[in-house]
Amino acid sequence: MDAAASTFSLSRFVEEVRAVAPVAGRALDVEWLPNGRTTLVFRVIEEGRRGDVTVAGPRTRALFKNATGVARAVMLQFKPGWSGPLLGVAANALTDRIVPLEDIWGRSGGDLCLDLLAAQSLPEVLDRLSHAVALRTRQTSEPASARLARRAVRLLEGDEVRVERVAERLGVTARHLRRAFTESVGIGPKDFARSVRLQRAVRRAASSKDWARIAADAGYYDQAHLIADFRELVGLTPGAFLKRAGARGGEAMAGGAP
Repeated sequence: MDAAASTFSLSRFVEEVRAVAPVAGRALDVEWLPNGRTTLVFRVIEEGRRGDVTVAGPRTRALFKNATGVARAVMLQFKPGWSGPLLGVAANALTDRIVPLEDIWGRSGGDLCLDLLAAQSLPEVLDRLSHAVALRTRQTSEPASARLARRAVRLLEGDEVRVERVAERLGVTARHLRRAFTESVGIGPKDFARSVRLQRAVRRAASSKDWARIAADAGYYDQAHLIADFRELVGLTPGAFLKRAGARGGEAMAGGAP
């Protein structure tokens, strides 16, 4: 089965599907930048003898680590606001956490892991993941707060960054928006707007080293604002982060702009 066909039914809920494997002789790197997304991760350990399925909640700060022993991984990054209806748990219960799917779904989470380990190819893994998610969509209802949060996400990822203005455009109070957004996305709208700027800066830095221009294009007040935000969210200066990414080479289990 073609991989695109396997993921077609996921396109409404899933923003990105990524399969990664370590470079020979090296551990797989984990590089997770704040991006307001929740990700379902299937890992194969020890060449298929073991594995796990976990849920990585949205990050408020970057996470860097080595995934020693992981032979390959498949990640489904949910669109903001969809993880709650699909997983059956509020997104803010997963913030800055990596939780076994079995802790959320119970036995069916463990059964899915065994089913994925038995798959013979990536398209088959994606097909089985698609089937599991499809079952959840039929078993759960979507709260109005999730729909509101997704509308807010579209505005925040556009040109509107003031929470009060977003709330006004959506016809709700800022307090109501913050509550619905945090429950559905996992972080507040102000933190989400910060992650949007960060992601824009990282993407632009891949093709330019004019930090003043990058800062302006990404929505920062100035270069100093970019550097301060980068230090707080990533723990590194922009230059140090790019140097680290360049030295890493190979694939990484990445959340956000690679």
